[in-house]
Amino acid sequence: MRQYNIIDEYGYEDHSYLEDLLDFAIKKLETDGFFSITFIDDEKMHEMNLKYRGIDRTTDVLSFALNDTKKNFVSEINLLGDIFISIPKMKSQAVEYEHSEKRELAFLCIHGLLHLLGYDHMNEEDEKVMFDLQKEVLRDAGIEK
Repeated sequence: MRQYNIIDEYGYEDHSYLEDLLDFAIKKLETDGFFSITFIDDEKMHEMNLKYRGIDRTTDVLSFALNDTKKNFVSEINLLGDIFISIPKMKSQAVEYEHSEKRELAFLCIHGLLHLLGYDHMNEEDEKVMFDLQKEVLRDAGIEK
């Protein structure tokens, strides 16, 4: 049974490789949680970023972890949360950073998953840990520029 669901509200069809990447990442990161990834457009991302973070612009990825607080309900199923990815932002960043859409989308998925697992980049030390782990997962999964 898969531990994730990919929901494509945008119509971005070139993501079949994500199943292998996510299966690999789940095993490598030793997580047993369930999560979803939803592809959306910039307008929806802008709305969500403003509503939930108070930031009046679009962004590339938003993660909503269900295990942020100790007040969560008790469940036999470990629900990690939801990841939303702006496909237009992903495409523009792939061009900006001079790598493939495959690599950028893979990066955003792993970045979002790490947020669901409690990683963050609010200070230099945490950023180094999180970004090093992102690079390691992508490298070990064979995802290159």
